[in-house]
Amino acid sequence: MKVFNLFIFLLLILFLSCKNTLEKPLPIYNPAHFNPELVDPSLRDKTEYHTVSDFKLINQNGDTITQNDYKDKIYIADFFFTSCKTICPMMTNNMAEIQNTFLKDDDVMLLSLSVTPEIDSVSILNEYATNKGAIDSKWNITTGNKKHIYNLARKSYFAVVEQGDGGLQDFIHTPNFILIDKKKQIRGIYDGTSTEDIKQIIEDIRILKH
Repeated sequence: MKVFNLFIFLLLILFLSCKNTLEKPLPIYNPAHFNPELVDPSLRDKTEYHTVSDFKLINQNGDTITQNDYKDKIYIADFFFTSCKTICPMMTNNMAEIQNTFLKDDDVMLLSLSVTPEIDSVSILNEYATNKGAIDSKWNITTGNKKHIYNLARKSYFAVVEQGDGGLQDFIHTPNFILIDKKKQIRGIYDGTSTEDIKQIIEDIRILKH
C-alpha cells in the first residue's frame, strides 16, 4: 500500500510539473500587435516597449488615484458609465466576479473609468460602487478629465475603435476589459460581457502570478 501511495504521489508531481511546463506565458501586447482600427494612428508602427501612461483620476470616495496606487499590481481596466443600460451592467457584474475571486489577493486590483465624467460625479460613483459591492481597497471606480480619460482609452489601453478628440461631442462605448501586468504592460484584451472571457481573464491572472 505504501508503494502504491508513493507511486500515486509521484504521478501527481509529474502531472503538475508537465502542466506548468506546457502552460504558455501570456503575450506582451504592443500597438503594432492590435487591429490598426484599435490604435491611434500615431502609435500603429510601435512594436515594443509600450506601457500604460500615467494617469490622474478621482475615485468613488473623492480620492486622487494615480499609477502609484497600482504600482506592482496586476489589474483589469474597463471603460463604462453609470447610466448605461446595455453592456455596462454586465461588465460591472463581471468586474465584481473578478474582485470576489481575488478578494484576498493583494496583487490584483480593478480600475473602472467613466466615459461620461461630466455626469458621473463622486457622489454618483459612490452610490454606484456601493450598489455594485465595490471594495474601496480593491476597485477604484473613477471620474476625471474627459480628454485625459479618452486619451488613455485610445493611446494607452487601446480599448476603442472610434477616433475622436475627447471633446463635447466625442463618446466611446466599449465592452473591452484590459489586463495589465506589474510592469504596466498589456497582457490581454477581453470581452467584458462574455462569461467565457471572464473565465479566461481569471486564468490569465493566475498565469501572471506564477
